[in-house]
Amino acid sequence: MFDRLTNFESLFDEFRRIEQELDEAFGRWTPPSGIRSVARGTFPPINVGGTPDEVHVYLFAAGLDPKTLDLSIQQNLLTVSGERQIPVKDNATYYRRERFGGEFRRVVALPEDIDPDRVDAKYRDGVLQVTVRRRESAKPRQIQVS
Repeated sequence: MFDRLTNFESLFDEFRRIEQELDEAFGRWTPPSGIRSVARGTFPPINVGGTPDEVHVYLFAAGLDPKTLDLSIQQNLLTVSGERQIPVKDNATYYRRERFGGEFRRVVALPEDIDPDRVDAKYRDGVLQVTVRRRESAKPRQIQVS
């Protein structure tokens, strides 16, 4: 390995290559470094919340073409897949590339009372918002006592 290193530039190139190989080998299993971090390879980050009437799923996915997204619901699983293109300059030297590019797929388990026929999806300012309404039959109803 070191016999082909003739100058400092190639030495640093070799260190970058080793670092990249270690990141690829062990990066997926390292825990996030802070409470606001997500595990490596988790894209897009997701928030899920709900009200008595609907469930909201927010996917933070800047730089996507919304026409390339594929959303589906089957057996209360919301699946979102797509691809993010990251332009790479061939003549540039990258010292670190942390922005994910390529294909992705996320699956989110939704509550049992959602109505898969009543779904809205909007993409704005890098955030995909999916709203799934709950079934009317699952909502509590007031009963009049006479």
